[in-house]
Amino acid sequence: MRIDLSISTILCILLPLSGAGAKEQSEIPDDFPRFIVPGHERSMESLRALYFLHYKPAGPMATLWDEWLSGSSLWPAVSSQMYSIRKRWARALSARRIDPEGYVATHQHASIAHQDGWPFPFWKQGGPGTWGWHFSLDKVPEGWHGTEKKTQEGWEISGAMDRGIDDQGWNIELASADTDSDTCATVRTPPLLIHPDQSPFIQLRWRASGMDNTQPYLEWTTEDSPEFSPDRRFYFAPINESQDVAYTMIPVFKSPEWKGKITRLGINFGNPPSGAMVGIQALFTQYDTRHNINNQCFIRGCCQYFWWTRDLNFLRDNLGRIRLALLYMMDELGGRREKCILTPFVGHCGRSGLEIDADGKKIIHSGRGIGNNYWDLLPMGHKDAYATIHYYDTLNYMAALEREIAAHPEWNMPAGPLRLSPDEILQHAREVKDYAGKLFWNDSTGRFTCGIDIDGKSYDYGFTFINCEAIHYGFATEQQAESIMEWLSGERIVAGDTSQGEDIYHWRFGPRSTTKRNVEYYGWFWHSPESIPWGGQVQDGGAVLGFSYHDLQSRLKTRGPDDAWKRLSEITRWLDEVQAAGGYREYYKDGKRGTTLQGGGRPGGLGLDHEFFESILVPQIMIHGFLGFKPRGDGFEIHPRLPRDWPQLEITQIHLHQLVLNIAASETNIIITIKEGRAEQSFFIYVPAGTWNVSYTKPDGEPGAETTVVVEQPGDGIPVHLEKHGILQLMRMDR
Repeated sequence: MRIDLSISTILCILLPLSGAGAKEQSEIPDDFPRFIVPGHERSMESLRALYFLHYKPAGPMATLWDEWLSGSSLWPAVSSQMYSIRKRWARALSARRIDPEGYVATHQHASIAHQDGWPFPFWKQGGPGTWGWHFSLDKVPEGWHGTEKKTQEGWEISGAMDRGIDDQGWNIELASADTDSDTCATVRTPPLLIHPDQSPFIQLRWRASGMDNTQPYLEWTTEDSPEFSPDRRFYFAPINESQDVAYTMIPVFKSPEWKGKITRLGINFGNPPSGAMVGIQALFTQYDTRHNINNQCFIRGCCQYFWWTRDLNFLRDNLGRIRLALLYMMDELGGRREKCILTPFVGHCGRSGLEIDADGKKIIHSGRGIGNNYWDLLPMGHKDAYATIHYYDTLNYMAALEREIAAHPEWNMPAGPLRLSPDEILQHAREVKDYAGKLFWNDSTGRFTCGIDIDGKSYDYGFTFINCEAIHYGFATEQQAESIMEWLSGERIVAGDTSQGEDIYHWRFGPRSTTKRNVEYYGWFWHSPESIPWGGQVQDGGAVLGFSYHDLQSRLKTRGPDDAWKRLSEITRWLDEVQAAGGYREYYKDGKRGTTLQGGGRPGGLGLDHEFFESILVPQIMIHGFLGFKPRGDGFEIHPRLPRDWPQLEITQIHLHQLVLNIAASETNIIITIKEGRAEQSFFIYVPAGTWNVSYTKPDGEPGAETTVVVEQPGDGIPVHLEKHGILQLMRMDR
């Protein structure tokens, strides 16, 4: 899915997303971008209303949305926030936590799961073999812990004095300063039972003072070794002087002695001086809920931010972090070795947490089937097709960024050992596409699977989002793309699918997320999928509005602009009905149209509003698809592809670098009006190969320079000078 009681509970439950109704249209600022196509005014207004509806709450969210939301929210030149939203994105991307190995944190809402991972599953959702003790549940959202507060009864304390429990935790004054490690201040749990495969991390939530330069460690006993011993220790970093509670995640799975049945835990505080204070809020096991697409999303979000803003200071400050994030995927997630993303995290083996035995009895395998990416209920493979497709796209992003940096030494960007050459990155991208494109392809169904588990088994439930994104990101070959589109368009029926032909677009605004019923392939914590009817969950026959963007882009790429416009027209007709009914929630209330909406703490089959921020993607087909606009650090690319009944497409209020532009384009003519700003630095416009007449009208209305330029290949840019109220026209001469 996305269980999405998750995100919504904290981030989105108060967002007033009711639908693109008349009220929302009346609230749209005059300077919000317009899509202007003569003869199609109603459809364009519907798209504009949809865009504004999802633009209002847009901005930095969890890392998952960094690519999708960055460009989508940065380019509108809305005077009230066009610069403030840039600051928000710069701050958010610069503050994304990256651990010393290069993993980028998820930045999702609070729970008691891995602090750099997804908010679930947490220890109370598993067992047997998980354990936790919470002296306080401060700042843990209700519904995201499933446990209760406890006292210190049953704990053993030595070399320290019990100072009682307040609202933040159990307070302990450490009395021992002896250098003999056996007399260090320690606390030890009551007897317990922990299975290492259920508990790859131990999380300690604590605060401390006077702990400078100490070396605390976790220790444990096992069923076979019932006494604490130096053989079973795992050190962790102390915390600085702070009254705030720190969340320390201790990766005990890295210890070869973290095995067997764990029967007790202890914390040794490492000989602090007398008088040091510690407050323990909680100690508990945790699953590894890290996600394998955070790095991809972060890197592309950073690139999008730089390309739209040309913020050289941001890029200079973050380039090392961006490069480290890439190397993490290449080395730690198997990209370079496996030529695909292989998720190494405990519990991410790709096997289902559900098993039906020969007698039809359901067996729950606790700890198995943890989600890897957007679809947090689906195991998605030990070798993950979705993450690999995004990895491939990220490699192309990085190659483009490094190529721009190399072409502009005046930007003064650092090099260093983390840098890879663009040619090296592109060669690796080709290897990934060639190898993984075959690895994840199902010849019998003519589409991509979601991945391959640790046993070598692949899973194919007709994942439309994987297949459309494979086309959109250029991962699919031409033959694969055509096969996919034949299936989605109903020209080819896949035997065994629950949804076939026209029913794939049953929800009208886009294809079902999956076309084959799935009641067996989930994490163990989603153990009764058969209790929800087909289409009642977004990951099982439901649909997500935002992913219609990838469907539209796939059609534009494979079938051309007329086919993409036909599909978009169906979406705008649906939008008109939604507007007339009063918005999403009113339109789908009570399941009267076949299902209900998910979001805001409610389950359902369609993802349109609340935590489904990616709905903002759909209108982007106008600028990225039909206009073919792509920002760069030194200008922009433009390659219009218009339907036959569109005489022209104009998009207003495009905020690029320090410019505000209106761009009107047909297949042979591009007119750029500079409403604000100027481009004095080297600024290039990249157009399709051909012969172009380039003319400029000065701000005072006088004719400026006019020249004929032969563009031999798309990578050759036309240098231009732009200033406020000037008009640049490029006319294709060889058509």
